Amino acid sequence: MSTELTYPCSLSLDVPFPDARLANVALQALRVDKELSALVQKELSAVDSTLKVRYKATTNRMLRVAVNSFFESLALVLEVMEQLDVDVIEARKAEEETG
Repeated sequence: MSTELTYPCSLSLDVPFPDARLANVALQALRVDKELSALVQKELSAVDSTLKVRYKATTNRMLRVAVNSFFESLALVLEVMEQLDVDVIEARKAEEETG
């Protein structure tokens, strides 16, 4: 029996942001959290204004737990961006005034 793990369960997410800067901010904030289990692999990248997330896991359960944790972290990052990123708030106000 091989000692190499296989990862038959996977999930890919594309998370859109208003601009590339915010996608990169999210990437930097989220990439510091390493997976706690060798049974899960995570790849994060930012392409233009999209945060790309790829998960692979040995079981559906491990995948679900890892993705749930990621969504909790993503929700926190988005909340902080909304509260503290002045550029986003100003852009949103300008869109509402013109739109």
